Amino acid sequence: MADITRRLGWRHLRGAPTAHIRHHRSGRLAHDGPGISFWFRALSAALSEVPVDDRELAMTFHARTADFQDVAVQATVTYRISDPALASARLDFSVDPDTGAWRGAPLEQLGTLLTETAQQHALHVLARTPLAAALVDGVSAVRERVAAGLAAEPRLPATGIEIVAVRVVALRPEPEVERALRTPARELIQQEADRATYERRAVAVERERAIAENELASQIELARREEQLVEQRGTNARREAEEAAAADAVRAEAEAARSVRLARAEAEGTRQVGDAKAAAQAAWLRVHAEVDVAVLHALTGTRLAENLPRIDSVTVSPDVLTGLLAWLGDGERT
Repeated sequence: MADITRRLGWRHLRGAPTAHIRHHRSGRLAHDGPGISFWFRALSAALSEVPVDDRELAMTFHARTADFQDVAVQATVTYRISDPALASARLDFSVDPDTGAWRGAPLEQLGTLLTETAQQHALHVLARTPLAAALVDGVSAVRERVAAGLAAEPRLPATGIEIVAVRVVALRPEPEVERALRTPARELIQQEADRATYERRAVAVERERAIAENELASQIELARREEQLVEQRGTNARREAEEAAAADAVRAEAEAARSVRLARAEAEGTRQVGDAKAAAQAAWLRVHAEVDVAVLHALTGTRLAENLPRIDSVTVSPDVLTGLLAWLGDGERT
């Protein structure tokens, strides 16, 4: 939409770079070009604004295939107005001098023309193609046919329209048909998934069997080694017992020999002590045999006194004194 401002009965229009402005004043072309700006009087001016940028037109329509199946076609046509003067002459691109808005709907008219033309060529292709083939190769076939048909359409160059590109986004059947078509593929995918599951289970069972065999082999090897260990332990125990018995025999022989030596030494010592005592006793007897009897009595008394206990005090009773005096008296008489 053109930008129009008012100043003292005059109007000023400022166009966009992507909009071609045509200004007729009193039937004559006064201004013509994209992105221009100028002053004008509303009563004598006829203005038109033609967009010259690339525009995208999305379209969706239904078609029927050769096997009478409905499909929905989604496409996009990119176009531009290459001849603004011709387009403004064929379509109503005039704008209100006060608001700058289009008086009509030229882009809608142009969209209808492009949609109907593209739809005509797409229907012509799909009507000769079965549904399965259309879903496989229909997108490229429809795109090529629509692009060729729009390029050959005489009304578009006559209106100043240039087709830039044609894209077909999708061809979709009805939901029920689409589900029916998906069923075989889904069944095949499910079969592949089931087969993969069974193979995975078989591999798991095989691995479990291998693990069980390995465990059994390990247990057998462990039992065999335990048997060897028990046998070796018995051998070691017998050897230890034999070594212990031999050590005990050696120890016993050593103890016996030592006891014999000790007994012999004790006997020899006893004999020597006895001999010494006998020699001492003989010498003692020889000495005493040569001594006077009175000396022997004195020595006997001395020895007896040495062996008597210590007497701190002596109490003599009358009876003892009487007996002692009587004994002394009898001794004197004898």
